[in-house]
Amino acid sequence: GATAETAETILHNARIVTLDSRRPTASAVAIAQGRFLAVGSNAGVLAHRGPRTQVIDARGRTVIPGLVDSHIHLLTGSLSFNLELRWDGVPTLRSALDRLREQALRTPPPQWVRVVGGWSRFQFRERRLPTLAEINAAAPDTPVYVQHLWERAFINRAGLRALGYSRNTPTPPNSELQLDRQGNPTGLLIAQPNWEILMQTLGRLPPLPMADRENSARQFMRELNRLGVTSVVDGGDNTFPGSFDLYGGLAAKGQLTTRVAASYYTTNNDSERQDFERFLAAAPADARDEYFRVMGAGEILTTAAFDYTNFSEPRTKLAPSAEQELRDVLSLVVQTPRPFRIHAVYDESISRVLNVLEALDREVPFKGRRWTLDHAEFISPRSIERVVALGGGIAVQHRIAFQGEDVIERYGPRVAAVSPPIRRMLEAGAPVGAGTDGTKIATYNPWVSLKWLVTGRTVGGARLYPKANRLDRIEALRRYTLGSAWFSGEEDRKGSIEAGKLADLAVLSENFFDVPAEQIDSLESVLTMVGGRVVHADRPFRRHAPGPLPVSPDWSPVAAYGSGHGSSNAASSAALAHAHHHHASVGAGGDLSSCGCIAF
Repeated sequence: GATAETAETILHNARIVTLDSRRPTASAVAIAQGRFLAVGSNAGVLAHRGPRTQVIDARGRTVIPGLVDSHIHLLTGSLSFNLELRWDGVPTLRSALDRLREQALRTPPPQWVRVVGGWSRFQFRERRLPTLAEINAAAPDTPVYVQHLWERAFINRAGLRALGYSRNTPTPPNSELQLDRQGNPTGLLIAQPNWEILMQTLGRLPPLPMADRENSARQFMRELNRLGVTSVVDGGDNTFPGSFDLYGGLAAKGQLTTRVAASYYTTNNDSERQDFERFLAAAPADARDEYFRVMGAGEILTTAAFDYTNFSEPRTKLAPSAEQELRDVLSLVVQTPRPFRIHAVYDESISRVLNVLEALDREVPFKGRRWTLDHAEFISPRSIERVVALGGGIAVQHRIAFQGEDVIERYGPRVAAVSPPIRRMLEAGAPVGAGTDGTKIATYNPWVSLKWLVTGRTVGGARLYPKANRLDRIEALRRYTLGSAWFSGEEDRKGSIEAGKLADLAVLSENFFDVPAEQIDSLESVLTMVGGRVVHADRPFRRHAPGPLPVSPDWSPVAAYGSGHGSSNAASSAALAHAHHHHASVGAGGDLSSCGCIAF
């Protein structure tokens, strides 16, 4: 009969890597009330079976704790996920341009085709960027915005017309709107290294209608679930209360399939302190909700203390007022128990930030406060020691895997070999979490990041790290689970498979521990559970899959390709058929709204 020890779900016949030092491997888990009830042998765990227990045979597959991304922009990314065409992992520029051509036929006015981050010119067999001529040929009539990292963006002629960009369009300092010999915009925007011109332009594109935003957030979470991600620590969002309300609403309806810990930042450099005051007063204090938690401030605490991340341009220096402005904001935050995080790339910036933190710590001791240094690609050994002394953690991402060739060219292979010095951080005792910083620079795919940690190579195959700065597979996985759980203060509740912890896990398509290293980025999950609930299931487990979630609007690239990672030919040809139908009805002078691809 059923007892308190009866499982709701049992997963058995598995190769479970628990990351629990007391029991590193197991064959089965029992789950009840959202947590692991028992972890152990098949026979021992099956003793928890009751008449209503769902029993799933893992068929000998590898099972890992659910992945935790310690720095991704889920909240911001959700607002445009359904609008974005992804080039993540596309092997040739030719096929990327084919996708652009198909999506241009499918996209109704006044919407744009937008490719924003997650790809690098080095991933393409052609090893180059598209030209404006190629983009204009692929999409002569539909506005197009294609962004490469935080480095540059291409706008086609239809896009320039829609924006009204001309020779007289003002540009922010250290940004360029490229002009031709006649003085007219070519369509190329360059961050040198100020990305404000890219941000401003993106901000002018038509947003996703409010009615489609919940769907966009749910599609993004489903895509992360497909890759085995069960929790994220959001690097920061500036739409408070907008996106925070969106996720809070989904949490209240039980529709979050990824656990989210969110932080707030502001980019109004005239009112930064007031904006944080408003946020700290209005945001619910950390209620330790298991699905949605509002953390604190980060990653941009003040624009003056922000260094840009365009590795193809010279490093940036912080503004002379950086220390004073940072102190102004942080002196507010440290009066509350909230954590904070701060973006810093270059050691010059990091050491100036640490000067402010050390001074504040003398006045309001940080002891026990969680705070995060984000990125830290060029941190020095001395700065690592200072972070550890202040009790901080370092969140690293695979951004350099997308631009490592530029780092090697600008700074030389010796600097690139320790950018960031991950092994040094671990040896110094720093909490280190892995992540992606998806979606505007790197892809949100955790397996691309895990491949980078293990191989030390860029997505284009260039060697960055010698063995001394690479992680073995178990350590890389630890950074992406237990290591990342530290950044939301939840390492006691998630990140490993042990009795009493939240039942978050992923059953992998192949064994991460013996697949050839160059194939790590092709891994995905075939069964993902969050709190013991199946949020993604495929292949042998498809019958366990949650119900379908149609994409809205239905002309979305997500509807056509499912995800940024290699669409099937079937999806692609269905998309093309839909695109031709749309093009025909418009081309024949048909009423746009009569085509099934418009969502008002």
